Amino acid sequence: MERQPELHWYALKVFFNKVFEMEALADELGLESFIPVRKVQLQGEEHLRIAKRLATPDDRRIDNQYVQAGPVIFKREPVVNSLFFVRAPASRLQEIENALQGRGFLYKMADHQRPSIIPDREMGIFMLVCSSGADGLEFFCDEEFTRYRQGDRVRVLEGPLKGAEGYIKRIRKDRRLLVAIEGFIAVATTFIPPQFLAKVTD
Repeated sequence: MERQPELHWYALKVFFNKVFEMEALADELGLESFIPVRKVQLQGEEHLRIAKRLATPDDRRIDNQYVQAGPVIFKREPVVNSLFFVRAPASRLQEIENALQGRGFLYKMADHQRPSIIPDREMGIFMLVCSSGADGLEFFCDEEFTRYRQGDRVRVLEGPLKGAEGYIKRIRKDRRLLVAIEGFIAVATTFIPPQFLAKVTD
């Protein structure tokens, strides 16, 4: 039986606000991808305009930017306009870079030779928090979150963030859970009651 290639998460910088086009392309290539987004509910004329657009079968514009739940439509807004994640075997990285057609690049390690691999566990926890629907999430780029003092590493035991792991950090005088993809982005939750947390010792 042929061995399946090992998949890893990679980060890409995508220029010109084209992350949703890249998401559609990754889908065409059969690759898993992720964009950290905020969902904003559309109202009024914008809601009517987008509802009409989504109801038009021949409209192939970037409709993966919108999510419809019954009569409600949300717009997905990237928290970092240029940041895109894709999960792929190393053998397909050149194919991905070719597909970018000068619209971005794959982040590489300090030696500028090897692509930066993001551990599955780290990526999984980050996606869990981003997709939890929890209120008050705040995102930080690498330069911003590295200045916050590292605290206790904890695991969330209850609530929509159950299973998430990160560090308790004091951000603007409030103790919050910070979950990071080191070198790229971090997300901070609102306050989580201490009884919902357990210190990670391993």
